[in-house]
Amino acid sequence: MIGTQVVHRRYVPYAHAHYGGNLVDGAYSLALFGDAATELCIRTDGDEGLFAGYSTVAFHAPVHAGDVVEVTAVVTRRGNRSRTVEFACHVTCRAEPGRGPSAAAVLDPPLLAVSATGTVVVPAAP
Repeated sequence: MIGTQVVHRRYVPYAHAHYGGNLVDGAYSLALFGDAATELCIRTDGDEGLFAGYSTVAFHAPVHAGDVVEVTAVVTRRGNRSRTVEFACHVTCRAEPGRGPSAAAVLDPPLLAVSATGTVVVPAAP
């Protein structure tokens, strides 16, 4: 179980832009972390689990509409009912409107946008 990882990728639609410059709010990445945590709990415990909270959240770089993001979630500690999970959100592709209305580029290396450590809880084993 420790070391189990899930990866989600998503295109960030322009409808999610919340601030000037097509900036997406930080809560967008946190919602993706929740989705990844749900899949992680299903895979490790056969239950969707519940998110108990974050012990750390760091915003390293902006996420913009038109980005493609990759979210990873990895179990780093297992308690009786709790699981500590490390999260990362990387921007893997970014729109380049200066080159044209639909231009975009792959970022190599990907850009770390958000990292976090969280705790999820699952029902006690029968």
